[in-house]
Amino acid sequence: MASHDPVPVLYVLDFNVGKQSDDVDDPFKSGRVAVGSAAGGELKTLIDHERMPDGIDVLQDEDGNGRIFWTQMGHPEKNDGRVQSAALDGSDIQDLFKDGEIHTPKQITIDRLNRKLYVCDREGLRVHRSNLDGSEKEVLVKRGDFQNSADVQNKDIHCVGITVDARQGKFYWTQKGPSKGGSGQIYRANIEMPAGKTAETRDDIEQLFKDLPEPIDLEIDSSTQTLYWSDRGEVPRGNTLNKADVSAVPFPATAKYDIIARHLHEAIGVRIDQKYQHIYATDLGGSVYRYNMDGSNVREVYKDQGAFTGIAVAMLHQAKAKELYDITYA
Repeated sequence: MASHDPVPVLYVLDFNVGKQSDDVDDPFKSGRVAVGSAAGGELKTLIDHERMPDGIDVLQDEDGNGRIFWTQMGHPEKNDGRVQSAALDGSDIQDLFKDGEIHTPKQITIDRLNRKLYVCDREGLRVHRSNLDGSEKEVLVKRGDFQNSADVQNKDIHCVGITVDARQGKFYWTQKGPSKGGSGQIYRANIEMPAGKTAETRDDIEQLFKDLPEPIDLEIDSSTQTLYWSDRGEVPRGNTLNKADVSAVPFPATAKYDIIARHLHEAIGVRIDQKYQHIYATDLGGSVYRYNMDGSNVREVYKDQGAFTGIAVAMLHQAKAKELYDITYA
């Protein structure tokens, strides 16, 4: 890349599974929001003492100003999840969804065209949307009643991964099913709620795939109508990166998908770098990977610096990356 070109900066959530916390009242509060160069090196902690952080996205302008958006799952039995945002340097932390407003927030994505935030809510059994400041909260999809224990125990209706194709007016989400259960599903629906319908009664939901090992995070390339997702289920189809052409409307029941990369270790996050045409993926095993768009030429960018969940990519000019994070590119 030329010296004047923007450079990819990676933001990753470190779950810190099994790490001893110094907070005896909340031993799971040891996660962090970290940032690093797409060239590798040492990750830098921006925000720490996070309660099981899971999904992240970043929005920035041409001058390199913007905000980070991320989720904290909280305790699944307590309905105390949280969605927050912060300035790119980790300051000015704001609550967008507070305790009681969202149950177990998982993956998160920004609709940059309409400036909306989408969040999947696992034990909450819902898909949420709001403005970027947390106002105008909506429930777009409701798969069950989180106050009904039978519904909550049905992991086939747990909503986890989320992505938006604003140009086509669609959003996509995963329902992962039980661990290694082979009953995962991917759905899509229209950004606009059908007239007279609600999150429970909407009739525009399409099932794209079923009987997947355990689909987690999603990302879509709107220019090619290609959907990418991670699957942390059982091998040989699990712990993979996958892609499918989703341009057909309605979606054919006989549609196939391609496995483009294997051998991840509990795969979680997926993000596309549109400028340089790379896919980034994370796993709980502690790695951040970079692939070509067809899954070839894998590179392990980070290893053994945490247990990684969500990932986001921002394009910053090198001077801004140096100013904010002391990141340099040779």
